[in-house]
Amino acid sequence: GIKWMSSMKVKFEDAKDKKPTAEKLERLRREKINRFRNQHRINVQGTDLPDPIATFEQLQEEYKVHPKIMENIQAAGFHVPTPIQMQAIPTMLHGRELLASAPTGSGKTLAFCIPLLTHLKQPRNKGFRALIISPTRELASQTHRELVKLAEGTGFRIHMIHKAADAAKKFGPKSSKKF
Repeated sequence: GIKWMSSMKVKFEDAKDKKPTAEKLERLRREKINRFRNQHRINVQGTDLPDPIATFEQLQEEYKVHPKIMENIQAAGFHVPTPIQMQAIPTMLHGRELLASAPTGSGKTLAFCIPLLTHLKQPRNKGFRALIISPTRELASQTHRELVKLAEGTGFRIHMIHKAADAAKKFGPKSSKKF
């Protein structure tokens, strides 16, 4: 025989049969992330990569970045992360190795300074705990300036050493053996 039903009942029964599976939800999430990366021209390679961030607020929510660092980011006038920051910061906060390439002025310095300070957590009297090697004095000065601004009020001491003789005067003659 013929079975009659209203069109509303058919739509309801169809929707009931098409429950989203975990695999489908994950696929949709991946598609959304890939669209976001394409929109911001973020190219990544590797496996099990963390999702990019869209706002700096996500750093505090998802990665527990120190509130003072977050305050310093806002005070410096950074409101929206650049593409390099969107992907590099979460990658480094997950403890992953990273090789990144981006144009001058794209925010690479901030992209590695935030995870560096977050990883160190808090200041300690244990000498130098992180070392950034720069190919030029100009880049070293820029990095130093950005780190000083970012770490303001956190207790971290940021130093720039560009001559061994100056370092011996500043940190003592035994500094080369100590560190």
